[in-house]
Amino acid sequence: MQEVRWDKEGTVRAGDYNFFDGKGKENHQLGTVFFVPRRLVSAVKRIEFLRDRLSYIVLRGHWRNIIVDNVHAPSEEKSVEMKDSFCEELEEVFSHCQKYHMKVLLGDFNAKVGREDIFKPMIGQ
Repeated sequence: MQEVRWDKEGTVRAGDYNFFDGKGKENHQLGTVFFVPRRLVSAVKRIEFLRDRLSYIVLRGHWRNIIVDNVHAPSEEKSVEMKDSFCEELEEVFSHCQKYHMKVLLGDFNAKVGREDIFKPMIGQ
C-alpha cells in the first residue's frame, strides 16, 4: 500500500494479515507498507524501508527469491530534481538485486494519462 499515514512502525496483526511498516510518519504523509497473509509470513526473508516513497520485501520462493518493490512516485507537479532523484534511487535498488531473483514493481506511479488530445479518439473525454 502507498500513502499510508500510520504514525507507528513495526508489525501489526490485522485479521489474517500482518501489516509491516518501517518508519513512523511524523507529518502523516506518504509512506509505503506491506500486508502479508499470515500463512506467507514464514517466507519473508527481509523487508527494507528505504525512504517514505520506496520499500521492498524479499520473499523466499521455491526456486528463487521474489523481490517486490513498493513505490510511491512523485506527482507531475513536483520538481524535476525530485522526480529525477526518485528514479535514480529506484534504479539503484534494482541494480543491487541479484539478477536471478524475480522482481516485481508495484505502486502508485501518479500517472496522468489521457489529457493529450491525441488519445481522446481512443479513450474519450
